[in-house]
Amino acid sequence: MAPKTGADTAGVPAETQMLLLEKTGNGVEDTVYALMLPVLDGDFRASLQGSPENELQFCFESGDPDVQTMDAVDAVFVNSGDNPFKLMKESIKILSKIKGTFSHIESKETPANLDWFGWCTWDAFYKAVNPVGIEEGLQRFAERLVDLKENDKFRGEACKNLGDLVKKIKETHGVKYVYAWHALLGYWGGVCTSSDVMEKYNPKLVYPVQSPGDVANLRDVAMDSLEKYGVGIIDPEKIYEFYNDQHSYLSSVGVDGVKVDVQNVMETLGHGFGGRVALTRKYQHALEESIARNFKGNNLICCMSHSSDHIYSALKSAVARASEDFMPREPTLQTLHIANVAFNSLLLGEIFIPDWDMFQSKHETAEFHGAARALSGGGVYVSDKPGVHDFNVLKKLVLPDGSILRASLLKIWNLNNLSAAVGVFNCQGAGNWTWLVEEISHVPTAVNITGHLSPSDVESLEEITGDEWNGETAVYAFNSCSLSRLQKHQSLELSLVTMTCEIYTISPIQKQSFLHQVYGGAVRFAPLGLLNMFNSGGALDSITGTVDSSATTVQIKCRGPGRFGAYSSARPALCRVDAHEVEFSHSDDGLLAFDLSDGPSHSSVRNIEILYTAS
Repeated sequence: MAPKTGADTAGVPAETQMLLLEKTGNGVEDTVYALMLPVLDGDFRASLQGSPENELQFCFESGDPDVQTMDAVDAVFVNSGDNPFKLMKESIKILSKIKGTFSHIESKETPANLDWFGWCTWDAFYKAVNPVGIEEGLQRFAERLVDLKENDKFRGEACKNLGDLVKKIKETHGVKYVYAWHALLGYWGGVCTSSDVMEKYNPKLVYPVQSPGDVANLRDVAMDSLEKYGVGIIDPEKIYEFYNDQHSYLSSVGVDGVKVDVQNVMETLGHGFGGRVALTRKYQHALEESIARNFKGNNLICCMSHSSDHIYSALKSAVARASEDFMPREPTLQTLHIANVAFNSLLLGEIFIPDWDMFQSKHETAEFHGAARALSGGGVYVSDKPGVHDFNVLKKLVLPDGSILRASLLKIWNLNNLSAAVGVFNCQGAGNWTWLVEEISHVPTAVNITGHLSPSDVESLEEITGDEWNGETAVYAFNSCSLSRLQKHQSLELSLVTMTCEIYTISPIQKQSFLHQVYGGAVRFAPLGLLNMFNSGGALDSITGTVDSSATTVQIKCRGPGRFGAYSSARPALCRVDAHEVEFSHSDDGLLAFDLSDGPSHSSVRNIEILYTAS
């Protein structure tokens, strides 16, 4: 799934799953948005497309020639509003209640592993490309699963079996969670229909049939291979048994969850099974039931799952990849990856926690990707080759105990407990969308863009402010280390070249009630967090205050270690961390800063006290 913008209906591409229309008026307040969501209607699935006559059409299909209808009653959901983010959220909540086949993200259990740094073995270990490898790779897309247990690679001198490996890496390296990968159908090409182990699941070989809408978009070499060699599909009535057998074994050897890939293939296999919607829903709900039975904490990552068949069948699945793969060897796809997942998350982020995929810390775009992951609200994991790391990048993402400062609500901007973060990325001049094949340039062209950043870019800033907030904010720029004071609708100018970014922490300046007795209430204060981390404000837990006869004290709970920063209009009398006085600096722009050294345990919550006395 990828975004496209335009001003005419003819340009709406086939297979469009969300259409957001903007009607501007005389001012910002007069702008109105209309949202159209083609959804699932019984055993049918709808999508939108433009026509040469500049008409908007909707395509209604089951994926099975034996499943037909003359009625499309609930195929497209339409709503309108003056705020696109609120409109999307409200619409998905309404839809989930009407349909009952999927759930809004707020009602789902969040896997605990998202708060911890991770490593994926895929980009770290795949083979170098060569002619033989390309042909072998295409053939391997059609390979099929023959057993539920590990293959010979996990049985030898290095480890006796998969359980031995999992136990070793957890005990030796302190790894908290281990996930295993498998495809929705077992493997890329499904299961081996002649395998004795698979016989109990009644598998059979079928051949994918793509819809006209699929074929109208970019061809997929993997699908070409599956069309040639076929897919070993499990009897839908046996699919829960298959998942339960596989997951119970993985759980028994210490695996904590699974990443389930290749989910989009289901949309091509509906013929003979009652259609794509019915087949996808059967598999998806069986998968979720097995996850709930065999793993703790809803430990499931869905991948290649952007078709609306899956999106509107996700009752419990809480995490899903929101983009194409991170491709470290493709220079034209680096900026597109960021733009793609940011736009996709407008829809997907209301149903799943968006997974922005892995990246590599020692890569020319590592800072660019790392900054985006810090704001994503999803997990942070890399696919570094062993020993090939850039710790200067990783230290801005990960605390010493392996935890990350995960933001809570993705909408390109993001919210933390006490502040917001806005990432500004220049994605221009380094690639083109995949359907514009004829326009793809293999040489990135540097483009300098000047724009503006405003606290009003954060749509829900009022959710973290007090009732007395007057709209004033402290804005800290991560890369330039600059601090500004802005009213909500004021802005500052910024300029970025291609594949560079800036992250702004936006903290409401509170006229704290407990500061009223200091300097006649003239002190303005706003915590920023850990200045050395991409998502500085993610380290902040809470802020309170006390007043006595001698001083007013601002009390902050903050995770560390790192360089703590805050905006303070006046120089405090002293600062303490865990009851110990520390040296601090206070600059003319109001930046108050001091170090949080290691506490009793890495990344423990530190108790900060900032004391002000009357002059």
